[in-house]
This record gives sequence, C-alpha cells and structure tokens, in this order.
Amino acid sequence: MSEVIQKIYTLLEPMLDGTDMFIVNIKIKPTNNIKVFIDADSGFSIEKSIHINRALYAEIEKNALFNDGDFSLEISSPGVDEPLLQKRQFIKNIGRKVTVTDIEGKETTGMMTAANEEEITLEVKVPKKKETKNVQIPHSQIKKTVVQVIF
Repeated sequence: MSEVIQKIYTLLEPMLDGTDMFIVNIKIKPTNNIKVFIDADSGFSIEKSIHINRALYAEIEKNALFNDGDFSLEISSPGVDEPLLQKRQFIKNIGRKVTVTDIEGKETTGMMTAANEEEITLEVKVPKKKETKNVQIPHSQIKKTVVQVIF
C-alpha cells in the first residue's frame, strides 16, 4: 500500500468511527484522482458521500498530501459489479446470490446463507436434482466474490 493511500486511510478512519460506514478500498490514479470506496451496513447514501467528501477533501488539503493541491477526490460505494473485498461486505450481503471464484479458478454460484470471519456458506442447487446443498468456503480460499443481480 502506498504511503499516500495509508495517510488517507489514517485521515478517513476517525471520520467513520461510531458510524455503520466502512472503507472498502482506496485507489489513486497517476493523475492524482483519488477514488475512495465506502460501504455502510444501512446503505451508503448520497448525503453520506457528500459529507465524507467535504471532510476528507479538507483534511487532504490541510495535510498537503499533494503538491499545490493538485488532486481530485471521488467518494462512492462500490459498484454492483465490483467484487466483495471486506468480510463486513459478505455479512451485509447474506441472502443474496453470489458467484465465488476460488484460488484455483473454480466458480460456485449460490445463495449466501451465512458469513463470518472465517468462511461463507452458500446454498447451491444440485445439478439435475430438486435439492440444494450447503457449501462452506473459507475466506482464505476465495479469489473473488461477486453479487449476482437478479431481475
């Protein structure tokens, strides 16, 4: 993690203390465009985004993280097609259909019925049968998990 990203984490974490919001990811493009992805247990509203943007922008300027204030800042929730990165996101998405790619590249799709610090549980349909089975997948074996949008 770059030094600047670590400093942004350090500035942002106290702003989220005592809220249901949490940092998912921070990226900085070569053009000094900072993208901060935040989620919240109760949903990440535009109002929350605006509040965090204003407060964090002021802190970045005050701490002179970029020469001559040459940066832009975007605060948003992760997109629907973005993989789940934080264990807290897994818990938030219990009850939703997900596709998990394990570290060997095998995909498993099912309804996430449980999630904790160690593993997630998917209810997976058994092919050619009218039954399901529960599959536990340790976080250490997960390469990527994406929520499936159902229309």
